Amino acid sequence: MTAARPTATGAPGYTETMPCEPESARRARLLVIAALNAWDIGELADPGVQIVAEFFNNAFQHTRCRSVRVLITRPSDRVVRIGVADTSRKDLELGRPGEDAENGRGLLLIDALSWRWGYDRKRWGKVVWAELEVPARS
Repeated sequence: MTAARPTATGAPGYTETMPCEPESARRARLLVIAALNAWDIGELADPGVQIVAEFFNNAFQHTRCRSVRVLITRPSDRVVRIGVADTSRKDLELGRPGEDAENGRGLLLIDALSWRWGYDRKRWGKVVWAELEVPARS
């Protein structure tokens, strides 16, 4: 486990590696809140927290990961990217749950909350990400 730290190169960002266990989800949410507040865009905290919680839950439930890496970056002034990296190479797809289904709506929620989302395959697994648009300041 490593401490949260700003990235030293590239786009501004915060990242932390944490155990892939339910107790770490709270740390992931707090990291998102800290990053957004540091960038003075705390108004994005509600969707940001829901996004990271869903990605973290998916990694915990659907992979055999021992740890995950949470990444929050600012690829531009108008965009925040929230991602979770795990070692699974399984593809993601939007669920099609029935009306009475108790699960399968996570990526539908991500789709509704974010400007766009996706995942990047890596040699070691994947990074699932969602982007939020930063509101224009008046």
